[in-house]
Amino acid sequence: MHRYTVVNAFGQERFTGNPVAVFFACDDLDDGDMQSLAAELHLSETTFVRAPRKGGTFEVRIFTPVNELGFAGHPLLGTAVALAEDRGLNEMQFETRKGTFRFAVERVKARPFTAYVQMEQPSPVVSRYEREPELLAALGLEASTSPVEMYDVGPRHVFVGVRDVAALGEVRPDLNRLASHFDMAALCFCPDGAGGWRLRMFSPAYGVNEDAATGSAAGPLALHLVRHGRAAFGEKIRITQGVEMGRASRMDATARTERDGPRLEAGGYGYQIAVGSYFI
Repeated sequence: MHRYTVVNAFGQERFTGNPVAVFFACDDLDDGDMQSLAAELHLSETTFVRAPRKGGTFEVRIFTPVNELGFAGHPLLGTAVALAEDRGLNEMQFETRKGTFRFAVERVKARPFTAYVQMEQPSPVVSRYEREPELLAALGLEASTSPVEMYDVGPRHVFVGVRDVAALGEVRPDLNRLASHFDMAALCFCPDGAGGWRLRMFSPAYGVNEDAATGSAAGPLALHLVRHGRAAFGEKIRITQGVEMGRASRMDATARTERDGPRLEAGGYGYQIAVGSYFI
């Protein structure tokens, strides 16, 4: 029997944010067990907490319904909320396949089972996306308002700019054509008209047709905006995602410059919505 909880990441109110299932004490589960559980639950991601191996607080494995990810934002934020609630911790080091990252948690006293989490994110490998014309066609778009570039932080995010919120809401991707773009997520973004940014993410290649909150893309979006003159290093940007799905999610992100390259951070609220036990 394995205890688990479900946390809505990047939300505070009921039925907002992106749900992740967090399984505790999973050292006895092998890769096949974890992949099967993630497929059965069929959330966009499921995490499995294990004993640390490299000096961190915990090792965390992350699975979509179809594959394992080296790093992901909303699952790790939700895991930090779950462990803060379960263990009373306010700072953790998570060992992931992409490296070890620090998570700071501030619990919200006025809202039980709710916390704000600030996370470090991997420094991405940035490249021009070679299949840009095919990707735009799959998204039903004629052009992008910024260079179509890929930011590899474990999951590979490809950013496509659209004109405004109305145009973003009209994006209707051909999911079959988009699925031919292996191992990537397409992220359409635009200004929200109020000083922040709106985002939609489509990734049938990762088993997720559309995602309500893509935390691992928050820091890369901040860097993308900096690189193309739409934001400044050190500036905190506000991102809203999931509106078109009825799952409004809000993220903060910052790109900072350092000698060895950009340092990315992302943050947001999460709240625990369910607990249970799984017999396996």
